[in-house]
Order: sequence, then structure tokens, then C-alpha cells
Amino acid sequence: MQFGLLGRSLAHSLSPQIHRCFGDYPYALFPREPEELPAFFADDTISGFNVTIPYKIDAFRACDALSETARAVGAVNTVIRRPDGTLFGDNTDAFGFRCLAKRVGVSFAGKKVLVLGSGGASRTVQAVLHADGAAQVIVVSRTGEENYQNLGRHRDAQILVNATPVGMFPANGLSPVSLDGFDRPEAVLDLIYNPMETALLRQARERGIPHGNGLAMLVAQALPAARLFSGRQLSDDLIEPVIRKIEAQQQNIVLIGMPGCGKSTVGRLLAERTGKALLDTDAMVEAAAGCTIPALFAAKGEAFFRDREAQAVLEAGKQLRRVIATGGGSILKKENRDALRQNGVAVWLRRDVSALPRDGRPLSKDEAAVRRLMEERQPIYESFADHVVDVSDDPHITTERVIACVCSY
Repeated sequence: MQFGLLGRSLAHSLSPQIHRCFGDYPYALFPREPEELPAFFADDTISGFNVTIPYKIDAFRACDALSETARAVGAVNTVIRRPDGTLFGDNTDAFGFRCLAKRVGVSFAGKKVLVLGSGGASRTVQAVLHADGAAQVIVVSRTGEENYQNLGRHRDAQILVNATPVGMFPANGLSPVSLDGFDRPEAVLDLIYNPMETALLRQARERGIPHGNGLAMLVAQALPAARLFSGRQLSDDLIEPVIRKIEAQQQNIVLIGMPGCGKSTVGRLLAERTGKALLDTDAMVEAAAGCTIPALFAAKGEAFFRDREAQAVLEAGKQLRRVIATGGGSILKKENRDALRQNGVAVWLRRDVSALPRDGRPLSKDEAAVRRLMEERQPIYESFADHVVDVSDDPHITTERVIACVCSY
């Protein structure tokens, strides 16, 4: 028996590792071009498959029988080949979307919901909203009657759902709308899961609005598919541990702290222990500039260095599965903090000022200068950090402390 994922561009798919968490059936990636679909659908060596962009409508049309949910949505994302060779299609994305909403703690019944986007993902969202009793479902598109130029008449929307790709990697930092244009919504849901915190979700977090990304939907929709593939009655209780496991695998570990606190050394050890690749933003700046940071300071000044540093932080923050060792002052700029937060959990390596080295550090020429820097930066370190780790003289001990914090996260 062979199962897998049908799509066009699948290099970064999380589906194989998600399905490994739910069952022991073989699960592969099936990248196919449109002209290859008829042969794929007829291949009786494939017992079942999930379907992703852009083939959910093609799969819907190819199926001999459909679930009620698939009919309501008008698209299929899970297909089973029955013993007689015919194809049965289901749509488990609807289940996944409901699980995302439940995880955020939002109910659609009686609510005015604004859905951004009118494509395939939007169709699933709309079907769920109507089935679950939403009072109003407003679908916004670029050219339709409800568009981004007249959003002001819906500033009272209680729930916002982003079903567009705006803000998805590699176009990180973009948002389809500004939440400034709305009264305080009850919840914001974004179907994007890379980055883990989109610019839209960052706005929700900063306003204290309940919110969630598409990873919960992605994981949850795989469970009913796994039931069909394995023939086993898998409990819904499996969903949350798998979400947390995938989050931990995907998220960056961002090390912040004063110059000389050990970020680079601990970063190397963390990369070895976790299997995440190391990115050192100071090293990225030096590589781009072709000289050391002290030399860059001497030749161009601090403002020039900070601009180069911001470029390095922006690039590092877009990545996933990284350990990111930052420069001591990199988190002073909000845009840098936003870039690091989108995929990362931040750990402040706290070290006593008297123990910080000063050689070769342009802003740490003497202990008085170091103390001034610490007074300026400590409130930002404290507010930005998810965890605080006191630095040991033994970097291996510090590394173990970081791992203990991040694992609990």
C-alpha cells in the first residue's frame, strides 16, 4: 500500500512528518504537472492520497463518489481508492479549519465574519462558516463587490479570516489588511503557517486579540485522512501533541543578550544538539561587508552597521529550523524584533556585566560603557525574551539550560 501527497510544488511540505506522527503507513510526495494527472488518478498502486494546491478541483472531478463535506465545499483534499478501483473523495480541510477555530477559542455562530480571499481555501472556510451558523459571511476579493477599497463598511466584523497567500514566505512582512481599520475583532485566523506569525497575526498579538495560524489546520486535517489511510480509529486528542511537536521542529531558537554573553558559542552547541542550522547575524554582516565589525564601525560608523545588521536579521528571521545568534543591539529596533519573532522563540542569555569581555567590541570599551549599554537594553531584553537563561562559565551547561527552556515551550 502506498499513500502520499499530490501537488505541483512540494519541496517544503510538512505532510510526510505529520503523517508519520499519526500512522506507520508509507507516505510519499507526488509532485505532478497538470498533464500527468490522468495517469496519476488511474495508478492503482497508490491506495490513497492527499491533495494540495492546485489540484483540489481536479481531484473533485476525478472521484467516482464524494463525501457530503466534499460536495458542500466543491473540492477534495483526501482520496481513497476503493477495492473495486473507484475513487472516493473527502474534504478534511473543513475539519482542520474547525480545529483551528476551536484552538483559538472562537465560535462562528451568530458572528459577522470577514473572509479575505475568494480562492480554493476560501471555499472551505465559507462552507464551514455557513454550516456553523455565522450570521454574515463577507468575502473580500481584489475586484469583487466587496473589495479592499471599501473595507471600511465592515469595520464591525467580529472575526477575520485570511485565506489569501499575502504574507506567506518569501513575501514575509506583508499583510492583506491593517487592523487599524476595524473595531476590535474577537479573533483573527490566518491559514498561512510559514511564517508562523504573519504580519496580520503580529498585529493581532500586539492588540491582545486571540489569533492562530494555519499549522493547526494543517495538522488537524491530516488526522481524518490518517483514519482513512490506516483504517484505525485515531483519537482527536492526538492533534495537539503533534501541533506542538511540529512547532518545536520548525521554530527558530533566537539567542539575545549583551555582547560577549556567549551567543555564538552557545549557538554552535545548540545547533549540534538540535539539528537546526546556525545563523550568526554578526557573521552574516561581516561576510556581506568583507571585513570585521570593528573595522566596519571604524570605516562607516554605527548607523551604517545597524542598517547592515537589520538586513541580516530580516533574512535570518525568514528562515525556519534555525538557531539564530544575534548581535547585542539587534533587538533595539522594532522591525528587527518583528522579524525574529515571526518564526522564533527568544532566549535571553543573561550574564553579569563584570563578566562580559570587552576586547574588540566597539561599544564596550570599558566597564562603565558596558553598564550604560546594559541599562539601555535590559528592559528590551526582558520584554522580548520568552525565556531567561543565566550564563554559566561552561557553555555546555548554558546550552543544556536553553534546551530545557525551549523543550518546555
